[in-house]
Amino acid sequence: MSEEEVVVLNFWPSMFGARVIMALEEKEIKFEYKEEDVFGQKTDLLLQTNPVHKKIPVLIHNGKPVCESNNILEYIDEVWKDDKSLQLLPSDPYQKSQCRFLADLIDKKVFDAGRRTWTKKGKEQEEAKREFIEILKVLERELGDKVYFGGNDNVSMVDLVLISYYPWFHTWETIGGFSVEDHTPKLMCWVRKCLTRPAISKSLPDPLKILDRVTQIIKPR
Repeated sequence: MSEEEVVVLNFWPSMFGARVIMALEEKEIKFEYKEEDVFGQKTDLLLQTNPVHKKIPVLIHNGKPVCESNNILEYIDEVWKDDKSLQLLPSDPYQKSQCRFLADLIDKKVFDAGRRTWTKKGKEQEEAKREFIEILKVLERELGDKVYFGGNDNVSMVDLVLISYYPWFHTWETIGGFSVEDHTPKLMCWVRKCLTRPAISKSLPDPLKILDRVTQIIKPR
């Protein structure tokens, strides 16, 4: 493991990059972090390793780049697989397909609705808030009585994908004027349980810092 070179290209507020870092931390894989300013001058390394989308995150493993966050999670899970290592995806084909489905659902629904809570106003913002709360309720029902989406013992790919959005909740709630806790209290219990895991808590960006950045973006000029 020590002979392997693992590099992560990321932009600090990114939920997509955060999940990659959490996966590496959960599996206790040493890596080098390189910050990218996606709104500024992109580095040659980013352009070379992700020439198609030119986006973060990128995982570079022994010189070979892997792109797209959930694809990276599956790569990490497959490459660093042993009896002692946390597995993010189940081995059963059907359960694995359901895990991928939920991860994709989260990225399509939570990301879009959450973004619109601060980029839209009036009726459009209200619709975004309704959609956001609705998808969280769906996920809360999916969680059921389990401690984590992956079961009662360990987090899964679904847990890492969803918790990667948590630092943005504060921004969406503050600007949108609503409370996630009021609508999905069980899901917030899941959040607090996830945050007891050092690999997760230390890998997520500061919610207050995200709110400050977004406030600067939307502030009238």
